[in-house]
Amino acid sequence: MNSPVQFEVLSTANHKRVGVATLNSPQTLNGLSLEMCRLLAEQLNQWERDASIAFVILKGAGDKAFCAGGDLHGLYRAMQDNQSGQAWNNAYARQFFDVEYRLDYQIHTYPKPVLCWGSGIVMGGGVGLMMGASHRVVSDTTRFAMPEITIGLFPDVGGTWMLGRLPRGIGVFLALTGAQLGASDLRMLGLADYTLESAKWPELMAQIQARPWNEFRADNDVQLGHVLQSFQAELPAGPLQKYYAQVNALCDGPDFAAVCANIASLAGNDDAWLKRAAGTFKAGAPGSARLCFALLSRVRLMSLADVFRQEYIVSLHCGVEGDFQEGIRALLIDKDKQPKWNPASLDQATDEWVQRFFASPWPDSQAHPLADLGT
Repeated sequence: MNSPVQFEVLSTANHKRVGVATLNSPQTLNGLSLEMCRLLAEQLNQWERDASIAFVILKGAGDKAFCAGGDLHGLYRAMQDNQSGQAWNNAYARQFFDVEYRLDYQIHTYPKPVLCWGSGIVMGGGVGLMMGASHRVVSDTTRFAMPEITIGLFPDVGGTWMLGRLPRGIGVFLALTGAQLGASDLRMLGLADYTLESAKWPELMAQIQARPWNEFRADNDVQLGHVLQSFQAELPAGPLQKYYAQVNALCDGPDFAAVCANIASLAGNDDAWLKRAAGTFKAGAPGSARLCFALLSRVRLMSLADVFRQEYIVSLHCGVEGDFQEGIRALLIDKDKQPKWNPASLDQATDEWVQRFFASPWPDSQAHPLADLGT
């Protein structure tokens, strides 16, 4: 049986080597399972200790996706099994988010370069993996988004940290609409570092193996950057570049109702990208819209570790509040695409209502499960 993550070590022009980790579940668009997270974390630890490994490459099997998200089926079963109504009683969710968030933080703070090949679909859990890489490479096929509003969740895996640091209004728009971005828009926002034509990937890998690398992180960072720059592709401008000023103006500011009304007004736009964004927002969970808005304001000045701690709490609450389970049911289980959201309207998703998501769900005597993150 094939492993859900395949690992190999490539030789280079000298004694140094390159570790390659391939998410190996193309039939699920390389959706990230708990087992995959554990395998990745363990191998990254081994490669960190191995002095012969100069840097790491992270990619997905197949040509359709790097990683399209997380283990929604497993989380759905766990939510069904938890009939207590208590967020802390969902043992699988506690474990899954603990392991996934630690893996994402590990990539952010890895002591060796990490090249992430973000070609094809990069969404949800895939964004969490790519975001922390030192060399984020996207291609002409990249479709990047955080579409959690469509399943009653929020941009987790550090997504709120990422979106909260974008220019004013832009992060809110992406969170509330799940709008897809291509390579050019990602470069503009600083969410990707290099663009590469997908057909050039084998040639890039050959160049990496033809070069000598050393034991110094800074030297390898620079040389890897030079190699990637030599393949840099100038791709057509993306829709966010075209509508940047308009999106910024519509979604900036602390007035949740006004921002929602502005996004909804785009439904009458002639541009397909803006129209689709408005449609996704209007069909998404009103509670998720309020939660995204509140989180982006809340985490803006937090450290990365503190953001993961905050997201962990909110993720557990999402497991018992109902919309997350209902969103998965409508999309993946019954596939009727007719979720019944609760709250059912933006008016009902008040700021007072959303505060429940920020209370620690564990016993008072217990420390945060991610208390050691960043220490």
